[in-house]
Amino acid sequence: MEYFPAMFPYILTKTFTRKKQMAQDEKSKTDSIIGNMMGYIDTRIDLLKLDMQTKLKSAFVSTIHGVLLGLVGLMVLLFLNIFLALLLNDLLDSRFWGFGIITLFYLILLIVLFVGLDKKVFQGMADKAFRNTIYKADESEQTN
Repeated sequence: MEYFPAMFPYILTKTFTRKKQMAQDEKSKTDSIIGNMMGYIDTRIDLLKLDMQTKLKSAFVSTIHGVLLGLVGLMVLLFLNIFLALLLNDLLDSRFWGFGIITLFYLILLIVLFVGLDKKVFQGMADKAFRNTIYKADESEQTN
């Protein structure tokens, strides 16, 4: 019996030390989990930023490319129309009938587009164009 009272402080100290160590282990595990979660969130935010930057860069390049192609196409169309009008002038031995005929052609085209065609035709073309460009990357990410 004398052995037990002498060991009692040692046993209490060991028990408290063990509990304290377990509490510290739990706290370090909790801190580790929180640290991992914060790292995951930071990484996810960085990935979203990079993804957004890539999409914005792609949209910017496509916009610049489209504007340049549009301007060059407009210049080709303009000079082609001037050439056709001058050619018609020469064939009709006139100074203005060629320009009038070209203008009449575009006036008829404008009326047909304004009155004759429904906007749903253009909506369908726009839907098809956007489905093939913008959402293609999203669909491939979902399948993987």
